[in-house]
Amino acid sequence: MSKILELRKQGRDEEIWQLCCGFIDLSMDQTMDIQNRLLLEQIGLLNKCELGKKVMQGAEPQSVEEFREQVPLTTYADYACFLQDRHEDVLPEKPAQWQHTSGLSGEYGFKWAPVTERACREIHNMIVAYMLFGTCRFRGDVSFQEHEKMLYAVAPPPYTTGSLLRLASEVLGLDYLPPLEEAESMSFEERIQVGFKMALSEGLDYFFGLPSILVAVADRLNNSLSLREVLSMLTKPGLAMRLGRAKVKAKMAGRPVLPKDIWNIKGIAAAGTDSAVYRERIKEMWGKYPIDCYGSTEGSMMAMQTWDFQDMTFIPFLNFFEFIPEEDSRRSKLDPSYRPRTLLLDEVKEGKNYEIVITNLHGGAFMRYRQGDMLRITSQRNDNLNIDSPQMRYESRVDGLIDLAGFTRLTEKTVWQAIENSGLAYQDWTARKEAMDKPVLHLYLELKQGNGNGNGHDEENVARAIHEQLRKLDDAYCDLEDMIGLLPLQVTLLPNGAFQEYIARQREAGVDLAHLKPPHFNAPDRIVDVLMNGSR
Repeated sequence: MSKILELRKQGRDEEIWQLCCGFIDLSMDQTMDIQNRLLLEQIGLLNKCELGKKVMQGAEPQSVEEFREQVPLTTYADYACFLQDRHEDVLPEKPAQWQHTSGLSGEYGFKWAPVTERACREIHNMIVAYMLFGTCRFRGDVSFQEHEKMLYAVAPPPYTTGSLLRLASEVLGLDYLPPLEEAESMSFEERIQVGFKMALSEGLDYFFGLPSILVAVADRLNNSLSLREVLSMLTKPGLAMRLGRAKVKAKMAGRPVLPKDIWNIKGIAAAGTDSAVYRERIKEMWGKYPIDCYGSTEGSMMAMQTWDFQDMTFIPFLNFFEFIPEEDSRRSKLDPSYRPRTLLLDEVKEGKNYEIVITNLHGGAFMRYRQGDMLRITSQRNDNLNIDSPQMRYESRVDGLIDLAGFTRLTEKTVWQAIENSGLAYQDWTARKEAMDKPVLHLYLELKQGNGNGNGHDEENVARAIHEQLRKLDDAYCDLEDMIGLLPLQVTLLPNGAFQEYIARQREAGVDLAHLKPPHFNAPDRIVDVLMNGSR
């Protein structure tokens, strides 16, 4: 039994809270003391290992200041020769496990990252914090129990999300739907279908996965509950009562059955660009806001929301943080010889965007690592909950901005939110900047079946609806039309089944799960051509 479960059984909830959530009560000075102390320990390990000597280019820093001055900023290319073949003897510390995420097409299939035993112990605590923040009503509120049920709705290990679920199982004693071993051997689609059928019968306490899955399940819920399936499940204890109550709630509200009618879910953990986009729809469908977490394979969990479900607080124990101001980040992309300045966590300013740079602690491999994310510091502290640490939200990929006429740099999140706010029933989309007789944001959009040109949704009307939403979301975008008369959005409606066809082709080609879907931003011509041409 894990230490957390032992403390829970003994009623020592205050100790659980302090162990896992206490970082939100640190002063800024205390946070920086932790950052500097752990980095000094990490520098000692890096100075002694082959990976450290190679990446640091012979430098042997002895202080935080020397480390930042002498060690170059890095990308995954600096580590690939060691990590792709998982050479453990060159690392600062022997890993307890390896995780991977998607790589770069044409370069390597995955980006592998080692995770040490010490890091796993810290991640254990942060997983508990994540659950507590997503379910608590006030500071110190602890309510989880062993054997609560969570839907398995992520990619299995060695993907990072699946690895986190395994760690969560160890520390919290969760029961997964489907069970862990079965889920990891299923396809993603089968895992979701089986998991939700089990949840209808056995109940559901938590969800961890993509927000889009939650929305899709709610959209399809009534269609998926065929008469035969319902009748076959009515023999299972509690199901008839659950479905009966759900039908009554929905009828009284004058709407279809929603997930919140069936399950009284305790917590929803969701991460990714679409979390903010779907936030309100998830609350309406499931009865609870999703709690967001910022992380990566290379850095694990780096920041998370608390129980006010607003912006995120940085986690100081797993990585040392540096921040490149947005203007320096842009300049370094244009001029690779330019070495951008970095700021520390206590130096960032409210309302500014920064490219994040991380150095793994606890024997990790990555140092002064640019993982390509732009973050926005929304405030210097969370006054509502008295958290004395800069608050952040994910803004975009550094290379994922669309600049239009020098007026605005649109993010994937903004475009997605505009599509969502338009009220159009859509399947999926991809967008990119194209130079026609003027620079345009060209949106390639597949509407859901029955919403095509024959139903009043022609390309001009769709473009106008989304354009109006973009004007509301982005003042600089609004200026394009008001100041220079430029209507920068062009929409091409894709044939029904375009994205499904693309995914089918990718599967046939043996492409990894992470590359099945087209990117939302800046897809190359070959991808757009497949989407436009439709059937094979």
